[in-house]
Amino acid sequence: MTTNEQARTLRVLQLTDPHLMAHADGDLLGVKTRESLQAVIDEVLETHGQPDLILATGDLAQDGSVQAYRVFGESLKVFSCPSAWIAGNHDHVDNLARVAGEYNASARHVIQGGWQFVMLDSSVPGKVFGALADSELEFLASTLEQHPDFPAVVALHHHPVDIGSDWMEKIGLTNREAFWQVVDRFPQVRVVLWGHIHQEHERERNGVQLLATPSTCIQFTSGSSKFSVEHLPPGYRWFEFHDTGAFTTEVRRAMTFEFELDQNSTGY
Repeated sequence: MTTNEQARTLRVLQLTDPHLMAHADGDLLGVKTRESLQAVIDEVLETHGQPDLILATGDLAQDGSVQAYRVFGESLKVFSCPSAWIAGNHDHVDNLARVAGEYNASARHVIQGGWQFVMLDSSVPGKVFGALADSELEFLASTLEQHPDFPAVVALHHHPVDIGSDWMEKIGLTNREAFWQVVDRFPQVRVVLWGHIHQEHERERNGVQLLATPSTCIQFTSGSSKFSVEHLPPGYRWFEFHDTGAFTTEVRRAMTFEFELDQNSTGY
């Protein structure tokens, strides 16, 4: 790769669903979430090196505590790039916003490397399912209207399509039709990106790549009709965006991370 090619490539890391807690030994179904996040970060640095931007797509904290968000912010200090955080159903929106402000991670719209990234809040206070308020849909539409020349990545926490898992179908984005009505108006949208489902998922819709990413802690069993977890390592998604509008992406996992998973649980 020539220097010019490198200059045109924007390297973006997606981290999602770390479920951190105020307690240092906090675990989710037997997996210590601080340790699993650190294993993922180590894998990123070893495999890819430094990203240019980090997208953190929700459920950053399991307990919604200020301390958990600060742990997340401190963990990202090994990266010399900005990050943008959005809320998931486990997050405390006000606490997340407060700490994101401390770490300059509050951006809702980022233009970088010839691309734009639109960060949406699909969380609904006190609910597991997601929905985009009218204000979020208006923000998405107005942002895309104002920047027609930059290919766009739209990120949110909840899945906006059926992923073939009965128990998760009830806790996805409930007003997905309204969301797609906006997206379908804007041909510059190339990627819709989310977390929440704790598994890799990829498909295409009307020329848009729809992508979900493993959690940095536990993984849900793909295609399961009832709540189920599987013994897969924590992971992340890596993108390389070109100013031509092309991009590549891959999911990688911290394969050497050792953990004991409670696979008998009926929920989390």
